[in-house]
Amino acid sequence: MLVKTFGSAVYGINATTITVEVNQSSGINFILVGLPDNAVKESQKRIVAALKNCSLNYPRVEITVNMAPADIRKEGSSYDLTIALGILAGSGQVQQDALEKYVIMGEMSLDGGVQAIKGVLPIAIQAYKEGCT
Repeated sequence: MLVKTFGSAVYGINATTITVEVNQSSGINFILVGLPDNAVKESQKRIVAALKNCSLNYPRVEITVNMAPADIRKEGSSYDLTIALGILAGSGQVQQDALEKYVIMGEMSLDGGVQAIKGVLPIAIQAYKEGCT
């Protein structure tokens, strides 16, 4: 199942909306593409621990995460929540239809808490310009 969530990349005072596509299919693997840095690549470990510690299920399937546009570098751990909600929606644990209305950003703690991120003001301005709720 394919689910789209939206995050944002901040460069200076400007933000660019990032589409995070999460596809789940048969197999067992985690693939992350779209020019992520090491902190973004490490998100899988944080997400797995956070979901388990919140009594949610991390699906045992092949999960492919595409972060578009692919030519923009995605940096930091602030995409954890964006990816996690895509995984949860793809496995039917949260409603998918509401996710497309929001730009979702947040670093996840291993206990499932969400940490503050940098660059919220440019992200909010760009989301407003694009008509997000």
